[in-house]
Amino acid sequence: MEKTLSFKTKFFLTILFILAIFLLLLTANNKASDYLILILNLMAINIIFAVSLTFINGITGIFSLGHVGFIAIGAYVSSILTLSPAQKEISFLIKPLIYPLNVIQIPFLPAIIIAGLVAAAFGYLVAAPSLRLIGDYLAIATLGLGEVVRIVANNTWSITNGALGLKSIPQYSNLWWTWGFALITVVFISSLIKSSYGRALKAIREDPIAAKSMGINVFSHQVVTFVIGSFFAGVGGALWAHLITTIDPKSFMFQKTFEILIMVVIGGLGSISGAIIGASLYTVGLEFLRVLEEPISIGPIYIPGIPGMRMVVLSLILIITMLFWRRGIMGRNEITWDGIYKLIMKVRNKNRLRDDE
Repeated sequence: MEKTLSFKTKFFLTILFILAIFLLLLTANNKASDYLILILNLMAINIIFAVSLTFINGITGIFSLGHVGFIAIGAYVSSILTLSPAQKEISFLIKPLIYPLNVIQIPFLPAIIIAGLVAAAFGYLVAAPSLRLIGDYLAIATLGLGEVVRIVANNTWSITNGALGLKSIPQYSNLWWTWGFALITVVFISSLIKSSYGRALKAIREDPIAAKSMGINVFSHQVVTFVIGSFFAGVGGALWAHLITTIDPKSFMFQKTFEILIMVVIGGLGSISGAIIGASLYTVGLEFLRVLEEPISIGPIYIPGIPGMRMVVLSLILIITMLFWRRGIMGRNEITWDGIYKLIMKVRNKNRLRDDE
C-alpha cells in the first residue's frame, strides 16, 4: 500500500503555499512594473473564467458556449452600480440612465457580489429551458445566448449606454481583489467537486442515463452547476471591467468564449489544475508573442510587424498540443500533495538505485 500524506500535513502545506503566493503578490505589487501587474491581474481573472467554464463543460459535461454572456452581465452590472451619479449623467448622453440606477452608487465588494448573483439569475433562466437539449443543440442555444446579451447591450441605451458603452469605470481591481477571488473560485469549486455532489456530477458527465437510473436528478444537478458557473463568470466579468475601466458591446464578442475554451482545452478538459495552467499559459503566451507583431531589424534586414501573427502562432501551438496531449496537459488529472509526494519519492528511489549501481 502506497504511503500518503496525512490531512494535517496537507493542510499545513496548503497554508504555506497560500502564504508563498501572498508574499509573491506583495513583492510584485511593490516592485513590479505596471505592465507586469496588469498581466498578473489578467491571469487571475482568466483563471476565474477557465475554472468556472471547466466546472460546467469539463466536470458536468454541459457543452456551453455562452460564457461570455454572463461575463458581460457581471461587467455591466458592477460598472453601473459603482459609477457615481455625476459620471452616469455625463456618460449617458443619448438617453439618461433609468431610475433608480441613475442615483445609486455602492462599494466595490457588494457590486461584485450583486453582479455575480444577477449573472447566476440569468444563468438559471437560460439553464431551465436549454438544458433539456443535448449535444450540438445545447451548444448552439448557449452560443446564441452570448449573442443575445451583446445585442441587447448594444440597443438598450437607457441601461447599458448602447454602442457607446461605459467609460471611466473606477479602477478598483488590483492584485488582492483578482487573486483573492481566483483563490475563492478554485477552493470553492474544488471542494464541491471532491464532495458527493461532485461525484454525482462526474457520473452525469460519463453517462447521464446510468446516473439517472442510480437515483441522481440529472436535470437539477446540471441547472445548479450552470448557475454556479454563471455566478463566478459574472464575478470575473466585474473584476475585468474594473481593471480595463472601459467596456462596450464589442468587448463581449463570441471570440471571448472561444479564448476561454482554448485555456480549458490546453490545460485539460475536466481538470481544475489544468484550467489554472491553461489560463496562465494563455495569458503569458499571448503577451510574450506580441513581439511577433512589432517590426524587427536584424542588421540590414527589416521585418515589418504583421498584425494578428501572434494568434497564428498561438493556434499552431494549440494544434501541436492537441497532437501530443489530446486531453490537454493535465487531462482529467489534478495536482495534489499526494501526487507531488509520490513523484518526489519516485525520483529519490531512482537516485538511490543509480548510486547503488
